[in-house]
Amino acid sequence: MTFVTCDLLDDNEGLTPPLQVLAPYVDGKAFANFGGQRSFAGQVVTVKCLNDNSRVKEQLANPGHGKVLVVDGGGSMHCALMGDLIAASAVANQWAGVIVYGCVRDVDALAQLPLGVKALGAIPLKSVRKNIGEVGVPLHFAGVNIHNGDYIYADNNGVVVSHVPLI
Repeated sequence: MTFVTCDLLDDNEGLTPPLQVLAPYVDGKAFANFGGQRSFAGQVVTVKCLNDNSRVKEQLANPGHGKVLVVDGGGSMHCALMGDLIAASAVANQWAGVIVYGCVRDVDALAQLPLGVKALGAIPLKSVRKNIGEVGVPLHFAGVNIHNGDYIYADNNGVVVSHVPLI
């Protein structure tokens, strides 16, 4: 699948509801690429969790069928919600990518994996698993609303959210 988010926006200006674009900076932090795949897209699966990656690990251990896991970690910079082992599980289960409104770790290993990964930052501290978090819930961060089943398109230009498939 080849696309450029800029072109997707230009080609779909009149779409109703309109496409949404994640703000590149949130509270002074920027979404950055951490995975080996710089351009990725797929249908969204949502997870909401704060400093507990239990649901992230569970979801990425399931078949992804080219989907993108979008994780609302509340923008927390306290611990990582995904590292190399969970990311390797995502690759093995055919997920296209993961977007984390929070932190990841093991960034050198993530960069070697054929997985799209965008996050606010990196921190070496792992999360403590308490089995807390929600799957399939509406999310709101970086100025956009993201629903389970939406479509995400991400590249070096940014992240576009659509209610319908664009390509």
